[in-house]
Amino acid sequence: MALADAERGGSCCGDPGSLFSEIIELNVGGQVYVTRHKTLIAVPDSLLWNMFSKKSPKELARDSKGRFFLDRDGFLFRYILDYLRDLNLVLPDYFPEKSRLQREADFFLLRDLAKRLNPRVSKDNSISEEISQSDTEEGAQQSFGGTDTLRTMSVTGAMRSPSLDSRRSGYITIGYRGSYTIGRDIQTDAKFRRVARITVCGKTSLAKEVFGETLNESRDPDRPPERYTSRYYLKYNFLEQAFDKLTEAGFHMVACSSTGTCAYTSNDPTEDKIWTSYTEYVFCRE
Repeated sequence: MALADAERGGSCCGDPGSLFSEIIELNVGGQVYVTRHKTLIAVPDSLLWNMFSKKSPKELARDSKGRFFLDRDGFLFRYILDYLRDLNLVLPDYFPEKSRLQREADFFLLRDLAKRLNPRVSKDNSISEEISQSDTEEGAQQSFGGTDTLRTMSVTGAMRSPSLDSRRSGYITIGYRGSYTIGRDIQTDAKFRRVARITVCGKTSLAKEVFGETLNESRDPDRPPERYTSRYYLKYNFLEQAFDKLTEAGFHMVACSSTGTCAYTSNDPTEDKIWTSYTEYVFCRE
């Protein structure tokens, strides 16, 4: 109703941007976002600016519930939207997807955001930070007894930094609930195994590093990279594919456990037995 009123009210002036309601719902790759119209058009000549100021609502794609639909990365769009709110980029510590976010910034024609995410620009910023840090260290040498003492403290601090250790090592637990039918001896084509869903438990940053786009984040999209989660699952149902991904990332299995129950498909004991089980595999990268 609000959208219809906005369309009627804006038809007089002929400005396509006035045809949109003040509050807009977006479906970005399955993730739902609610924001203001002025936020989406905050950057002139961007893709969203062209969509929501140069086009009418009837020209834009919608999902089954009437929300405007964008076929892009739903998780990364939260950072695009955050940037549009105040034109400032704030990312979590140890954010592992800067290259993918830069790709999204290029797609949405956010040139300033893409420039900030450019690896060369980030490298220049790192050099500036190192220069500033060296100036601070030079001023602190007199308090701590010279360069040798300061170097010893710096090396010791780096060795004990928990963030560095967490980047090098960690655990990921793969779990699945499945069922299988062994079948009678006369059967040659028994349904051996059916995996309903493969779950992923562990640190968010490690899970994203290993499984990337094959990780379904819709159940837990807002968890910071350095937090732990048990709500992720994979978009495929092949355990071997998950094992290959973990092996390529340097993980190896350290433990596994499984439970199972047996039942008949009917009261007839001659019928096939259906086994259901839950299994977990623990992988570690040292």
